[in-house]
Amino acid sequence: MDYLRDYTMYAAIFGMFSFSWFGWAQENPRASWRKYIGIASGIALLVCLAGVYLSITNWDAPSALSNQSSFKNYLISVYTEIILAGAGAFVFIKTKRSKYVSPWIAFIVGIHFISLKHVFNDPSLYLLAALLVAVAISTLFISPKLKVAHSAITGIGSGTALFCFALLGLIRYFLV
Repeated sequence: MDYLRDYTMYAAIFGMFSFSWFGWAQENPRASWRKYIGIASGIALLVCLAGVYLSITNWDAPSALSNQSSFKNYLISVYTEIILAGAGAFVFIKTKRSKYVSPWIAFIVGIHFISLKHVFNDPSLYLLAALLVAVAISTLFISPKLKVAHSAITGIGSGTALFCFALLGLIRYFLV
């Protein structure tokens, strides 16, 4: 992948979702973690905004999504992700297991990056997929031991992974 606009969108989108995951992490973390999660959330928002600005100023630059086939595959991947994440969350909530919603969503988001590797021709998305799946699974063991909400561990882990990829988008933008 050598599409300048895609790198800026990585910063914008991954920054926004990092901000969102850090926000979700604030559901019930240890009290001493709150200010650090808040700071991480604020920094992620700044990276997102930088990505938005760079995306707007480079809007006419080529993108992998300019190819109709890639765009179609992208939409299929995203819609599938939304349906699976929503259906799983619904089941967990209905069966009074809502603590599993955040790890489930992180798991589905991670899996969806496997298909996006082919859309953007970016093998680093395999690493992001692996990180998010690992966060989702490890949350099931770490949260009970630390006596914090599953969303705290999932949010911190997913927020951190996505933040790193948002920064990677900015770095790639400036190196192209």
